[in-house]
Amino acid sequence: MVEKEVWFVTGSQHLYGPETLKQVAENSQEIVKGFNVSNNIPIKIVYKPTVKTPAEITDICLLASSTKNCIGIIAWMHTFSPAKMWIKGLSLLSKPLCHLHTQFNAEVPWESIDMDFMNLNQSAHGDREFGHMMTRMRKDRKIIVGHWKEEKLQKKLGNWARVALGWNEFQHLKVARLGDNMREVAVTDGDKVEAQLRFGFSVNGYDSSDVVDHIKKVTQVEVDALLEEYDNLYELSNDLQIGGAKRQSLVDAAKIELGLRAFLDQGSFKAFTDTFENLGELKQLPGIAVQRLMADGYGFGGEGDWKTSALLRAMKVMARDLNGGTSFMEDYTYHFTPEKSYVMGSHMLEICPSIADAKPSCEVHPLGIGGKEDPVRLVFNAPAGPAINVSLVDLGNRFRLVVNEVEAVNPMGKLPNLPVARVLWDPKPDLEIAATSWILAGGAHHTVYTQALTTEFIEDFAEMAGIELVVIDKNTTVRDLKNQLNANEAYYHLFKNNL
Repeated sequence: MVEKEVWFVTGSQHLYGPETLKQVAENSQEIVKGFNVSNNIPIKIVYKPTVKTPAEITDICLLASSTKNCIGIIAWMHTFSPAKMWIKGLSLLSKPLCHLHTQFNAEVPWESIDMDFMNLNQSAHGDREFGHMMTRMRKDRKIIVGHWKEEKLQKKLGNWARVALGWNEFQHLKVARLGDNMREVAVTDGDKVEAQLRFGFSVNGYDSSDVVDHIKKVTQVEVDALLEEYDNLYELSNDLQIGGAKRQSLVDAAKIELGLRAFLDQGSFKAFTDTFENLGELKQLPGIAVQRLMADGYGFGGEGDWKTSALLRAMKVMARDLNGGTSFMEDYTYHFTPEKSYVMGSHMLEICPSIADAKPSCEVHPLGIGGKEDPVRLVFNAPAGPAINVSLVDLGNRFRLVVNEVEAVNPMGKLPNLPVARVLWDPKPDLEIAATSWILAGGAHHTVYTQALTTEFIEDFAEMAGIELVVIDKNTTVRDLKNQLNANEAYYHLFKNNL
């Protein structure tokens, strides 16, 4: 795979002379070196020569836009770079843009500062000139302020780079839809053509027979190796162990996983959906297969939910190597008490073991829908801690991302008779306001749940995609949210949709 990179572009002008421009270049290169040794920035930052004229700016913006492994630009005005020079270049730039508002030195050198120093270190007002033009052009961008050596700044820059990776993934993502949408369900469907126009990813339909064809090619050696892997990674229930009464169910599940992986690999799909209403010759609804594929980074959506599947894949890419898991999720049932109310999230089978708090149990149980044999699944609880639930919905005239900040808690009981993976959370600011706000915002019953990412990641992602964001957090009130939704309706109707 080609290594992705972000370009570091410094703006200046010829006014300051060759000595100052030489120092600008040296300072920029040192900043880039500092970023590339930072543990907080997961992607290579590439230094580019200082741009000093409209032609140089236009050329670098065009080159960045056409270079596949470049996923974004960091722009910094070390000196003053007259912003009219940037108009054409910025209008042509199609990659995400981060405006880094920093300066090379951290503190004012009180005893030695002179006008040469002032002429060199002008980002305090040079970046304001640059920022004014982007605002006038209605150019979406991330603004990060602080000294470049500070860990806080590097973390923000690293998070933005992760979001750029997720946005880049959207540009070429292929989603395979095994079967259609669950019949008569609204929120999991949507305009796939508009999604490709807005986000870049494609969604196309396939039949379960396409997976079955691959299952038929699976060898016994492959099955035995996967069964051994199951045995090593999970606590197999007695009936799934060798000689157990339902061992064949585990064998069938292994064949489904191997066949599904082969199908996805052959088509270069990194996200997929299925539906229990179109299983064809599949012996059981894929459970452990889907869970393990999600753990390996694939996106998934149940019942044909291609939007959640694509979003999960992008968020998996953003969260790579971060602490905390990311999973397909569904608000399933409530726990109402006079003191505090909670949401139990789960699904029929498909919760990613990346959010497991311990070694999952591998079990087989009946499933009352789908009309197939009892499916194998991984059963576990999720750890306590802060998380977010994210939903991507199609409103007809635009897409909207809805985020609810939550606090996962430990279940109040052992749940011995609930044979699915699950997580219990306290939605912010409380269940009454959060659920009311979520419903008003049109959020889906399917979400992406993550303890690896924060709201800021999704805010940056929405900005890169040019779509609406609604956040439900500890400060949310229903009255304010209603006003925000009404204002957004006018904004996207009058302005954003006419760009």
